[in-house]
Amino acid sequence: MNEQEILSRLTATLEARKQAAPETSYVAKLFHKGEDAILKKVGEEATEVILASKEGDAQHLVYEVADLWFHSLVLLAHHGLNADAVLNELARREGVSGIAEKAARPNQP
Repeated sequence: MNEQEILSRLTATLEARKQAAPETSYVAKLFHKGEDAILKKVGEEATEVILASKEGDAQHLVYEVADLWFHSLVLLAHHGLNADAVLNELARREGVSGIAEKAARPNQP
């Protein structure tokens, strides 16, 4: 199974969960609670990634990054976006200096 298939299935599942009853699904419950609950989960997962990295346990780090990516996908879905939007942005940036790319963004300090 390739990465694109995984992301496509996950995107479809997340879209379906938007319409599901909160008591039937963890993701449906997050969508029902709204953006603040989703943001809280993204923040918690980001913190857990940092802690796992500091522990030096590679498998734990992979587990926590998977959680962070998942909750980031939930956040994107909340905003009507999906992984393709992020992948397209990464493709746009490929081969461009990070310094130059950031300087070209609108409203950058």
